[in-house]
Amino acid sequence: MVIGKHFTKYYFKYGFLFIVGILALVFVDFFQLEIPEIIGNIIDGIEFQTLTKEQILDYAIKMLGVAIVVFVGRFLWRVCIFGNGVKIEADIRNEMFAHMEKLSSRYFSENKTGALMALYTNDLGMIRQAFASGTLMLFDALALGSLAFVKMIKLDWKLTIICFIPLIFVSAFSMLMRKRISRKVKRNLDAFADLSDYVQEDFTGIQVIKAYVKEKKRQMLFKRYNDENMDTCIDYVKEQSLVGSVIGSVLGVITILIILIGGYTIYLASLEGFPEGSFTVGELTTFNAYFGSLIWPIMAIGDLINLRSQSKASEERVSKLLDEVPEINDDLVKFDAPIMGNIKFNGLDFTYPNSNNKVLENISFDVKQGEMVGIMGATGSGKTTIVELLLRLYNVEENKILLDGLDIMGYSLEQVRTSIAYVPQENFLFKQAIDENISFALPKVDADKVEQAAYASGISKDVSEFKDGYHTIVGERGVTVSGGQKQRISIARALIKDAPVLIMDDSLSAVDTLTERHILTELKKIRENKTTIIIAHRISTLESLDKIIVVNDGKIDAVGRHEELLESCRIYQHEVHLQELEKELEG
Repeated sequence: MVIGKHFTKYYFKYGFLFIVGILALVFVDFFQLEIPEIIGNIIDGIEFQTLTKEQILDYAIKMLGVAIVVFVGRFLWRVCIFGNGVKIEADIRNEMFAHMEKLSSRYFSENKTGALMALYTNDLGMIRQAFASGTLMLFDALALGSLAFVKMIKLDWKLTIICFIPLIFVSAFSMLMRKRISRKVKRNLDAFADLSDYVQEDFTGIQVIKAYVKEKKRQMLFKRYNDENMDTCIDYVKEQSLVGSVIGSVLGVITILIILIGGYTIYLASLEGFPEGSFTVGELTTFNAYFGSLIWPIMAIGDLINLRSQSKASEERVSKLLDEVPEINDDLVKFDAPIMGNIKFNGLDFTYPNSNNKVLENISFDVKQGEMVGIMGATGSGKTTIVELLLRLYNVEENKILLDGLDIMGYSLEQVRTSIAYVPQENFLFKQAIDENISFALPKVDADKVEQAAYASGISKDVSEFKDGYHTIVGERGVTVSGGQKQRISIARALIKDAPVLIMDDSLSAVDTLTERHILTELKKIRENKTTIIIAHRISTLESLDKIIVVNDGKIDAVGRHEELLESCRIYQHEVHLQELEKELEG
């Protein structure tokens, strides 16, 4: 069984089905114990020559009735208990996914993708087994074990006590082994998470691996992770096998004791002509069958301990995820006004979580609604951080970023992000058709809007040359299209959103100058009265914009138009000079 604040609630949610399944299980256990008694009576009837045709027919009808009850009952408890396990697994997976989408970028930067995926596979599978098989083992062991024990006591209480003494030591041994198994299971889960993360990273970077002919080296590294996973798995399987072997051996010894002691008791009774109340061959057969029925509950206790040890490690890992508190939230929401596109940075300082290095210092600038503003600066100067803060990917101090004169922290996350269309520096496409990727912000694909956005982003001509046009499926992460095509599809996806604010983070780096000029011209047409922020390195991208913000080492170095910066900003002058030299060299 699974216990914990994130899991106990499912016993109540699916309580009715659990109760039905457990009742069906108890009925099956009760009726199947009628079989040994019937067989014992038949054996005694044959031995003492008292068996009649009427009794045989009566016994046959009883056994048929028991068989029908057992068949129906087993079907019912399997559907209810195992079905609950599958439903609960799906519910927990939904809860995990919904919670993960609320977590900040910091969480995903600190936790490997493979390890997170292992939570959805190995760990959830183990929790499902604990809910289903664990419930079955617990109640089956209690019901069948108790019923068999009572019936054994009625037949011969002395022989029953002799059988149960070794079982006490077996139970104590199993409890001692539980912690050892739990530790070894956790090691195996960690090893599997590392293996999953390595495989995910390897497949993502397969083109780089092939380009540098590093397949053999990566295979050797994979073997190391795979061997670690195998070794830790074998390690805890050995512990499981030890527990199973000890329990099995003790049960075998007890079975031998039953036959020896019971057989000797029958021998003594036979010398006295089987006086009334003496132990018979039929009763020994029935007693041995009862103990045989007891073997499963005893083995189930060992299996339950192993399963609990394994699932406990998985529960802890899943609980750790669900206990992670979303850092970026709506706790300070107090505005519900529409965002029009006026942006003000007011002396902002920013340091990434778990870091002591200040990334941005005293950032102050204004962007008015309808302006096209460029941001330029060297790699690592803080340009991307500025726009990520606009998207509320991180928390900032109050009143340091204002949208239409109101603190950004006072808006809901949904309102801020709905009002901003974003083209990230690392363009990401889903494994879907091109029109589905472009229409990502819309409730459904709109062919006319898709074509308009594709034309404005300069990708329409490329798409027309594809065999399936806009229905062409791009590969995972967009690997089947070129870097420039992926970039322009991402631009189209942002344009179709038609948000008050558009942010393009180095989104024209992979296009030629003619395409760049086309995109900028279209932006001025379709983005009238809407704010557009473009991060770029090429002066050709920036020179026609309303305003250019020059960032240097986390600080604002200058703000102005192209002509103004040529006269007053050394960094801008230097960049213009370098790019002019590059053009001359290319010429």
